[in-house]
Amino acid sequence: MMEKINSVIFDWGGVLIDDPAPALRRYCAKALGISTPAYTRAQLKFHTDFQKGIISEDVFWQNVCAELKIPAPAERSLWGRVFKAVYSPRPDMFELVSSLKHSGYKTAILSNTELPAMQYFYQQRYDMFETSVFSCAERMLKPEKKIYELTLKRLGIQPQQAVFIDDNQLNTDTADKVGFNTILFKSTGQVKDELALSAVKPD
Repeated sequence: MMEKINSVIFDWGGVLIDDPAPALRRYCAKALGISTPAYTRAQLKFHTDFQKGIISEDVFWQNVCAELKIPAPAERSLWGRVFKAVYSPRPDMFELVSSLKHSGYKTAILSNTELPAMQYFYQQRYDMFETSVFSCAERMLKPEKKIYELTLKRLGIQPQQAVFIDDNQLNTDTADKVGFNTILFKSTGQVKDELALSAVKPD
């Protein structure tokens, strides 16, 4: 007999909000006075450690700017300012989360993100999530299995009781291996249809 689903876990960037990465790269490159491709190459060398919370934003910018041979930004949090500027929620997805919560489902966020972005998330005071698991706070990233297992532990559930929704195939593939029901995000309508196939129907 199939385990009854009682929880839905959402990725943040690319699912609940428009993927902020392309605009972040453009804005940061412009702020530093360099080309987007040059900035992107430098960012990618240090971004994983930033997302895992291994290095601070200050150290991230020192490393990126040393790589680019330019001065580090003087402002307190360039990443925080830029993230706020490009933040673009998808209202229909947030409405879906609220509907699920009101229907009795546990809802959660599982996101690879940086400390300034996580702080901005909490400033929004969203009240529809049972728990939020961010890579920068846990020092682990999707698709590492242990971050999925931590999310399950926080929710007090087994993987078969949850649907995990992400826009990255690598992340859903690992969730599949852990035992989750998964949906690879393409649109809100597609997510609702696939949830219904799993007998997950908000009121």
